[in-house]
Amino acid sequence: MPRPRNTQPQIAAYLVSTLAPLCLFCGQAFATEPAARPPNFIFILTDDMGWGDLAAFGHPYLKTPNLDRFVAESKRFTQFYVANPVCSPSRTAFMTSQYPARLRMHGHLANNDQNASRGMPNWLDPQVPFLARMLHDAGYATAHFGKWHLGHGPGAPSPGEYGFDVHATYNSAGPLLGADEIEKFRREHPESTSKDVLNQEHIPHYRANSTRMIVDAALKFFREHRETPFYANLWTLLPHAPLDPTPDQLAPWKDLSPRADAFGSWMKDYAGRAKDLRSQMQVFAASMADLDNQLGRLLDGLREIGLANNTVIIFSSDNGPEDYRIGNAANAGVGSPGPHRARKRSLYEGGIRSPLLVRWPSHVKANATDETSVIGAVDLLPTICSLAGVKLPDALKPDGEDVSDILLGNSRPRRGPLFWEWRFPVTGGGDYAPPRFAVRDGDWKLFTNLDRSRVELFDIPLDPEERNNVAADHPEIVDRLAASVLTWGKSLPASPAGQPATKKKGVR
Repeated sequence: MPRPRNTQPQIAAYLVSTLAPLCLFCGQAFATEPAARPPNFIFILTDDMGWGDLAAFGHPYLKTPNLDRFVAESKRFTQFYVANPVCSPSRTAFMTSQYPARLRMHGHLANNDQNASRGMPNWLDPQVPFLARMLHDAGYATAHFGKWHLGHGPGAPSPGEYGFDVHATYNSAGPLLGADEIEKFRREHPESTSKDVLNQEHIPHYRANSTRMIVDAALKFFREHRETPFYANLWTLLPHAPLDPTPDQLAPWKDLSPRADAFGSWMKDYAGRAKDLRSQMQVFAASMADLDNQLGRLLDGLREIGLANNTVIIFSSDNGPEDYRIGNAANAGVGSPGPHRARKRSLYEGGIRSPLLVRWPSHVKANATDETSVIGAVDLLPTICSLAGVKLPDALKPDGEDVSDILLGNSRPRRGPLFWEWRFPVTGGGDYAPPRFAVRDGDWKLFTNLDRSRVELFDIPLDPEERNNVAADHPEIVDRLAASVLTWGKSLPASPAGQPATKKKGVR
């Protein structure tokens, strides 16, 4: 269970570090300045949203005015990478600053037999150093609303065991998101079985209304904790499959007639092969529009409560867009990776390069774009702890680095490379399926198999579409990066490789 909060030591440390320098200029600084407090944090993580799925990122058809406004108020980082091209391991990296393969989180958590066949646990160990627990123990109120997918089913820990005071979730062992609406449905439909109701998806348009439920719960939490520093995860279900917008959500898009040639690069060819791009994009656009509307409610509500200026909001997606060749994902599968190659389940850019927006008025420059800094999901934990004035526990050896200086200031090279491993088939195969290991170091990104039977090297700033393999032209760089990533790969826990990570009809 979460331990009682004691905000005084952490807030005092923040006051000293923040206000003490003022004494150099004004002997009355402490007497006249209002009491400061550590910033609040909101981490918004969408599900299967592609790098190119915002109007501000160049999508030709989607209308996302609230998120576009948020982009204008934020600093945008265009070279941000998640740590895995599917859900559970990607989320593990955000919360632990560990490459997920270190914790044997190789693919999405499924049933026990599937997990075992892939050498995976049934849930993330709740004893690993975890961001929410660190902040909770430092005096923050903590909450998680929306998707979880770090463990569910019999015996799984609830999100509270990871340091969350309040949680209402989907795909977890804790209280359900929209519990009141689920209970109302149960009363009105007594013929429904308990198992059906607990599935949540049995409720008509549950997913379509899920972002509203998340925002409702979050605003309630913010009001109740407006006097206390807080950290909140808002992890949306959208635009993950299956998409089923309400008639009202779908109505404004009934005349949309998209064309594949409105897109560029890999997405143009992919959209051109869609079974019915018109209807698929209508459903996808309706779902994204509601996501945008509800996040607009969140931003407006935060301002009304009076917390907007001292709240750091971080926005990203867990991996690249879904593929329409997955059984339940025809509509969700028309998301856009922008100009990047491949999609979810691939280590090419389209599977692991996600949008990153950071908003913190008067601290992070608004309406700015950083196109050169390479940032990873493993950097989230040390960066937030740095901004909050929270010391990392001795037990944690982070794979990420504190990039708060990049958020608050100027671009710089990262201090070490980023590594990836993907052990399973890639939907679409062919051009979407790279070798098993990848490393990004400086401008270079290298792929290799264990035996180096297949090696690819790309200069990402010059070739973000990953079309020109220059491995033959740079043997010394290939040797250096291959040695680096294969040494990393050999350090990972041994477990089965190559087992299918997906089901025949739809995946998590």
